[in-house]
Order: sequence, then C-alpha cells, then structure tokens
Amino acid sequence: MGPYRKSLVKTVKALVFCIVGLVVVVVSVGLGFRAYRQYLNARALAIHSPNGIQEGMFVAIGGIDQWLQIRGEDRKNPVLLFVHGGPGASTIPISSGWQPWEKYFTVVQWDQRGAGRTYRGTGRAIAPTMTVARMAQDGIEVAEYLRAHLHKDKIVLVGHSWGSFLGIHIVKQRPDLFYAYVGTGQVIGSATFEKQFEVTIAHLQRLAQAVNNTEALMELAPIAARQNKLGDRLILEKWAKALALPSIESFKLAGRIPPPFMPDFSLLDWYYWRRGILFSAEYLRGRDGPMNQVDLRSLGVEFAIPMFFFEGTEDYMTPIQPAEQYFDQIEAPHKEFVRFESGDHFIPLDRPDEFLAELLTRVRPLADPPNDHSVSDGGRRRAAGQPDRSAVKRESARE
Repeated sequence: MGPYRKSLVKTVKALVFCIVGLVVVVVSVGLGFRAYRQYLNARALAIHSPNGIQEGMFVAIGGIDQWLQIRGEDRKNPVLLFVHGGPGASTIPISSGWQPWEKYFTVVQWDQRGAGRTYRGTGRAIAPTMTVARMAQDGIEVAEYLRAHLHKDKIVLVGHSWGSFLGIHIVKQRPDLFYAYVGTGQVIGSATFEKQFEVTIAHLQRLAQAVNNTEALMELAPIAARQNKLGDRLILEKWAKALALPSIESFKLAGRIPPPFMPDFSLLDWYYWRRGILFSAEYLRGRDGPMNQVDLRSLGVEFAIPMFFFEGTEDYMTPIQPAEQYFDQIEAPHKEFVRFESGDHFIPLDRPDEFLAELLTRVRPLADPPNDHSVSDGGRRRAAGQPDRSAVKRESARE
C-alpha cells in the first residue's frame, strides 16, 4: 500500500471516528434533555394531596399481568375507568390533559390485553386469547379489582372508540359493577364503518372539487353509491394520500406535556406501544374483525344502568349518525346524548376540559349519591349551580 493510500485510509478512519463520536454526543445530549424534561414533568404531575393516590402496577387479570395506572387527588372521589381505543392504543402517554379530571375522579387507565406495557410483558404468546369475550371478561376483572382495591361499591366506565365497543360488552354483562356508562366515538358495528366510508368519500370529493382534480372526481363518483367494497377501499386509500386527507393522528392533543416527554415512559415503552397497536389490529380490526362482524344491537338494547353518549359532530372515524340511531333504541333508567359541536373523534384528548364539564354535570352526581344535589329536567340530569355551556349542544333522552 502506497503512502497516498495509507494517508487516505487514515483520513477516512478519522472521519468515521469523528462522525460516530458526533452521533454519540448528539444522542447522549438528546437523551439527557429528554430525561431532564421527564424529571420536570414528573414533578408537575405529582399528586401531593394527603388523601391522593398515584400508582402504577401490574395486576393479575385474565391469567396474565396487565398494567393499571391509578391517579387522583382524593380517594373519596368516584372511580373512572377509561377503556382506551385502537384497539391496542394505550392512552397513558398522551393523557396529561386529564390532570384536571384527577381533582374530581380517581382516574384509572388500563393497558388492555395486547396493548402497551401489558403487551410488553406477554408478547405475541397471547394471540389465541385476543377475542372480545376474553377482553370483556378482563374488563370485568379490572372493575372487580378496582372496587376491592379502592373500596368502592361501583365505578364509572368511559369507553372510547374500540373501547366503547368493548365497554358495551362489559357493562351489558355486569351492570352491578357500574354507576354509569359513557361512550365516546361510539362504535356500533359494521354500520359505523359503512357510514365512515360514505363520509370519507364525500370528504374526498370536496377536496377534489376544491383543486379541480377531475381524475379523482371521476374515480370517486361511481363508488360513492356503493358500500365498502375491497376495490373501492383501494381507490379511497389512493386518493386519501393524493389529496392529503388528514390522518387519524392529525388531531391536536391537549395537555401540558408533549407525549415524548411523558414521565415514567421509556423509549422501550414507546416501542411496545406502537407494536401493541399493530399486534392488536391483526386480531381486532379489519373486515373480519369483531367490530365489523358483531352489531351491538344483537346484545339487546336494554341496560340496567344510566347510559351516556358524548359524540363529536365532525367525527369522521366513527360518524355520529349510527351512534344516534343506536342510542334511540336503547332502554335504560336514564340516558343522554351529548353533542360536541365541531368535535372530532378524539374529544376526550383534544377537548378534555369540555369533556370533564359534561362528566361533572351529568355523570358524577350518579356516582356520588350522598351528595347528589342535581335536579331532573326532562330526562336530563344537571348539577345544581352548574352553568350552561353553549359550546356543547345537548340532546336529552326521549323517554
């Protein structure tokens, strides 16, 4: 090897060493900054009230360890179990906007079978158990655990999206465990996704008209009258990408803490958070999944507990119309349909303060009987002294 080649090799080696060193420094600084932000955020979210609770632990549920997070400023408050959507999309790293909820409720988040830290502990070994029947029984066991652990007679269940579909199964089987059910982004069955298809096509047509895309309009026109065919889905996906249809992840998350800096949530947790969503989708989403194969009306429309639907009027993922039709058929001791004007699919996460206001006005009095000063108004409960909130249009039960 000549002197020139030796010099070139040394130079390349030195350059590679510098690049590697620079990458190590940048990564180290980034991780250090993230750790510092997480430290500050942990202090901001810490619960210091003398009767408060702040726990995160695995609990034996359904033959496996499942992760629960429990937070609240006063153990005397009603317990609210949030059943997340996805399926597989744990809300723990994106829920800092719920901190005000913890003043009025003990808020419980549950990483379901196949989700988040529960999936991190089990991996794919639980694949044969990824069924609605098994997961509904999991939810019942979680509620029973919370009653015993927190010394409560009953709890409130809030189900979002997939969690609303699962939540109906849970409260239908064991109404004795719950004060009330609140569904948001309510999934009914195939009717929800047929309407989603229709709404999405209409949205794409408006986008195509706005930019005078005649090719898109020609391809979309004949499928607008058809329902959910496989070939039509491929055309929809093609134009959703070409016309920049907003994605499901484009909503603006409320809360003081950006998800990457959520305390006590490692990069490995993020990895399994994403893997859990993909894993759960294999068994619970799609044309052959339970949300398309089972219509909730087949379970019966009679419920033994108060039923509430909190729905966004601009929800393109689970459009409001099928939920309204289902609600009208429900028979319950008390029921209310609450419309969030211009609300999307993620109102608990991007409008959490309004969501909380409705929980306090309508639901919390049912879970706090000794201090219940609410009054009845045409099938609608409104807590005494609570102001009307014009941002949310209300429709009381037609009973």
